[in-house]
Amino acid sequence: MKWSLQELNKKHSVEFETVFDLKQELTSREPEILDVSPVVVNGRVDADGGIYSLSFTADYTLTMPSSRSLTPVEVPLTLTVSEIFTTQAYFEAHQADLDADMLFILDKDLIDLAESVADNILLEIPLRVLTDEEKQSDALPSGSAWQVLSEDDYAALQTKSAVEDVEKKSPFSQLNGLFE
Repeated sequence: MKWSLQELNKKHSVEFETVFDLKQELTSREPEILDVSPVVVNGRVDADGGIYSLSFTADYTLTMPSSRSLTPVEVPLTLTVSEIFTTQAYFEAHQADLDADMLFILDKDLIDLAESVADNILLEIPLRVLTDEEKQSDALPSGSAWQVLSEDDYAALQTKSAVEDVEKKSPFSQLNGLFE
């Protein structure tokens, strides 16, 4: 779904409800995404002079590998987005009144909803994905010569190691146990 700026200036406001199939685009841009359900998008785009406001919510489910076991996990997500666009000419004419960090300057006289939805989904990918069993358990993966540690366990291990190093470096450490 795309709107030309000329069309938006005539209508001033457009409400929309649509479904996008973004699986191919998202999986090609982010290899950790295994699957994407159809993305249901509801919202509106408003035109006010040279400023264009796009607001929408997107409901979808990402299938991603678990952060611990790499087991595929379905993660249902809802995304709420509000973006402001303008043209380069309008920005240059009103630069004193506008904050460049708060808006997107359009390359073309076109607003592409699918592009905005895909970009925002990629920005909101969760970093920690766990299966229901992994959420309930504190057990971390391990192997014959390795194990995953939590940050707290790692800090405790580092503190213990530092204390042992100090004891070993002491000139009197060789006398330990001499009088036992």
